[in-house]
Amino acid sequence: MADVPRRTSAPRATDRPGDVSPFAIGLLLRRAHWRAAAVMTEALRPLGIELRHFAVLIVLADRGPTVQRDLAEAAGSDKAGIMRVVDDLERLGLAVRKSVPGDRRVRAVEITPRGTELFDAAHLRADPVAERLVADFDAEETARLTELLTRLAHPGPA
Repeated sequence: MADVPRRTSAPRATDRPGDVSPFAIGLLLRRAHWRAAAVMTEALRPLGIELRHFAVLIVLADRGPTVQRDLAEAAGSDKAGIMRVVDDLERLGLAVRKSVPGDRRVRAVEITPRGTELFDAAHLRADPVAERLVADFDAEETARLTELLTRLAHPGPA
């Protein structure tokens, strides 16, 4: 068994409000993600898609046709997961796979006009839900939270 460091004076994780352990930020981010995901899932359900589908549509709408390997990385998925999502999107008529010129083995995924319509509809449904998510914050706090989370999710060069 690996050596286990002896407990120091650092507080133990509790996953409760006020937790100041070294794990507190990660635990809070996890809980915030769960809450935001649950709220957004409800907004997307009437459109017949899930968050995993929407994550891929976000990438496709932003980047245009994207090879599946890059799509998996950008959407935070693995190879098998992205295959299932793209299969679903194709079945729903929201995306198509196309051959990449010069490489018969590689397929790029492209959003369809129907996918773009659904993508826009999802934004309309999500807007009031997102506002409720941060209803306890004023505009300055919301902007600051967005800035901090952006810096945490997309760190600059070290």
